[in-house]
Amino acid sequence: MPHPAVLADLQRTVGNAAVTRWVRCQGDPDAREEARRHAADPTVHGEWGTFRDMMAQAGFPDDVTDSAWQLVLGGIAEQGQLNDEAMAKYADRQEQRDHRASNSWYQDLVKLIGDYLKIDTPTLALWSGGRQVSDYALAKGHTPLESTPFGGVVDKLTLTSDWMLKTPMWNVLSKAFVDHARGPVHIFLRAYNPDSVLVAQEIPQLRVVMALNPAVRLIWHPVYTVADGRLMEVTKSLELTSDTSYPTRDECVQVLYDYLRLIHDPANAQSERAHEEMSAHLAANGNPQ
Repeated sequence: MPHPAVLADLQRTVGNAAVTRWVRCQGDPDAREEARRHAADPTVHGEWGTFRDMMAQAGFPDDVTDSAWQLVLGGIAEQGQLNDEAMAKYADRQEQRDHRASNSWYQDLVKLIGDYLKIDTPTLALWSGGRQVSDYALAKGHTPLESTPFGGVVDKLTLTSDWMLKTPMWNVLSKAFVDHARGPVHIFLRAYNPDSVLVAQEIPQLRVVMALNPAVRLIWHPVYTVADGRLMEVTKSLELTSDTSYPTRDECVQVLYDYLRLIHDPANAQSERAHEEMSAHLAANGNPQ
């Protein structure tokens, strides 16, 4: 159970309803205890051998591999407390996210492997709407975080059964990843969520990079999944094509929402979630369908 003082702090800050939601969101206490054991002895983690082998195949020196593994597991062990503090101290979602991402182990991990987040392709890719979109971006010749040398390794691991302990690691890695942008950045949207890491963290960090390097610009792609599972892009005339893009987020989101509102086939289960999310966002903004 969470410490009573933490619950009391949270209740004073945001009320009983927030306490109820927070308790429901807490990770498995067994996962936290397991994380502490693994941090104390990293080699007993069941994926240590797999991590070591994949890191060797990716060209990482042994000392970097050993240090990275310790930092990953140490970060997972520390994250539970940071998650508790974020909910107890802050009502604002971005402040909560920032506090969760302040994990010193994950910050040191980025310092250690930062150069291994560089891309080999000319363009960096960001995405939202499910892992299939990442694979689509890669097939188009762009590099998402999951296809960098280090991102590709940790993407294949479970690490912990409690996703709330490892998600902040990905958020820290993604912020470091966009710092490597040196030219156009292609952004693929199958769903638009203003509270997503993409919109709330990656894009603002890219704005900082763009201010320092005019060669960095954002290219937006609205993506729709057809019934047979293929991903297609939406034109201004609301037709599907293999490639189209927009210079601004607003144009991209408008086209995507128009297609989901007006053209989407309710029988197409492949895009049902994107349609539901779009409908929920419109309703939340006072524009029910």
